[in-house]
Amino acid sequence: MRLPRDLSGRALVAALGEPFGHRLVHQQGSHMVVQTETPRHHRIAIPDHKTLRVGTVHGILRAVANAQDMSKDEVAARLFG
Repeated sequence: MRLPRDLSGRALVAALGEPFGHRLVHQQGSHMVVQTETPRHHRIAIPDHKTLRVGTVHGILRAVANAQDMSKDEVAARLFG
């Protein structure tokens, strides 16, 4: 699946909230920290930029996929599908 090229950090935080239960914990500088407790505790920092680089989105999706015991493609399909 092709990742979006115009995705902002805030949009990604909002997208992670619905299917995976991530919620914004705090923001320090230009990074937002989100966490979830399901299926286990997981925290990740997401840059608060207008447009995230594709490699950054890839890394965030890979980290979420590892925490959710899914593949990166499954996570991308649920978020952007």
